[in-house]
Amino acid sequence: MIQSLCRVESVQEVAQNIFVLTFLSPEISHTIQPGQFTSIRTEVGTDPLLRRPFSVYRTDGDRAEIVFNVIGKGTAALQRKRPGTWIDVIGPLGRPFSIQSDDFDTAVLVGGGLGVAPLPISTDALVRLHKRIVTFLGARSASQLVERHLSNLRVATDDGSKGYHGTVVDLMRTSILDGSSTRPKLFACGPTPMLSAVASFARDAGIPCEVSLEGPMGCGFGICQGCPVELADAERKYALMCKDGPTFDIQKIVI
Repeated sequence: MIQSLCRVESVQEVAQNIFVLTFLSPEISHTIQPGQFTSIRTEVGTDPLLRRPFSVYRTDGDRAEIVFNVIGKGTAALQRKRPGTWIDVIGPLGRPFSIQSDDFDTAVLVGGGLGVAPLPISTDALVRLHKRIVTFLGARSASQLVERHLSNLRVATDDGSKGYHGTVVDLMRTSILDGSSTRPKLFACGPTPMLSAVASFARDAGIPCEVSLEGPMGCGFGICQGCPVELADAERKYALMCKDGPTFDIQKIVI
């Protein structure tokens, strides 16, 4: 984990009110693993006071990217950044996805909305491992889909404006149960109700599954104790999303 001032290279709108910010950081881009995140101070001063957590979306040489939508002061400040300005970044943080395990042949990536965030960096790593990839991406409408840098993509929209008309979980469930994916393992990120549905399906189908949880992480490394995750293990009641996650095996948590 390092803290550094990183130069902003670009801020690009890639879907309706969704932006990709690219920053220069050789230390982070060459060490971060799929599913890990950064903690960014979006402005100098105390407004907003807390850092914001962002999964690394993709790396390219010495550059790293994050994806975000504008929902408050912090993300609005990021959207206003211009090339040559600076952001204060801590990373890599958290535990990555277990993509190097031997318990699967097909990686099934599932993203809902901004849950697309860790999927491109995961895709790049899985390609290097010669794993088969199937990607399911859902959003409210076609205008909110971020489809770049994904492999073997299938999309679902709530309003039917593109792809499957319905939830990404329903699309994934139908496709996985057709038997075309050999020894699948699910890697999912998105809103908690979506992750709960993915976990329920994986448990019923006997498919290994890891989820990347979304939530407030004030410090990013376990000091503030503000991001508890309930564990299924009776010997220990809670873990911390930032320190013990944000990726978890669904068998180990209550979701």
